[in-house]
Amino acid sequence: MSGSEKSSDTDTVRENASSSSLEDDKFVKRAIEGDQEAFKDLMDKYQKPLYFHVLKMVKNHEQVEDLVQEAFMKAFRNLNSYNTNYAFSTWLYRITTNHTIDYLRKKKLKTTSIDQPVKTRDGEMEIQISDDAETDRNIIRKERKKIIHNAINDLPEKYRRVIEMRHLQELSYQEIADQLDLPLGTVKAHIFRAREMLYKELKDKREKF
Repeated sequence: MSGSEKSSDTDTVRENASSSSLEDDKFVKRAIEGDQEAFKDLMDKYQKPLYFHVLKMVKNHEQVEDLVQEAFMKAFRNLNSYNTNYAFSTWLYRITTNHTIDYLRKKKLKTTSIDQPVKTRDGEMEIQISDDAETDRNIIRKERKKIIHNAINDLPEKYRRVIEMRHLQELSYQEIADQLDLPLGTVKAHIFRAREMLYKELKDKREKF
């Protein structure tokens, strides 16, 4: 296919794009250029639709809020891979759906206790874990918690506070907003930003080892 034919195909796709999709392209272009307001515009536009989309799969409202925020983070970190020949909304929904499915899969795996007997053709078999293996696991778990705790402590005060309230005290978004006397949207934005900073901090630490 010649270059002119490719260009023609792209033009056709853009001509058929909805006004909403074209608006998204502008937001994405600004976001890639580092415009923080563009990220907010995209979140404001899609947060509610994505919430109800995830709610169909996960019935815990607080968990839905977290999953939507995590999906936005994943999308924003990969904006450079988004092909503007296609609708941003389709790409974002696919990321959100896949992220939610991953969450449900991991949750299902966690509910399978290693203490439960495993059925085999020869009957039931109990899985035994050696003391040494359990000790090693505890050491790794404690070290991981220490690294995360230190990363949280390094956050700016306003972000550290909301992360601790959300993940250590396990307060709802509304409870955090009430206690801090902040708008609910501000609390969500602070938690989103805090998670973003934690992700970068922990990713940098992991790459050093």
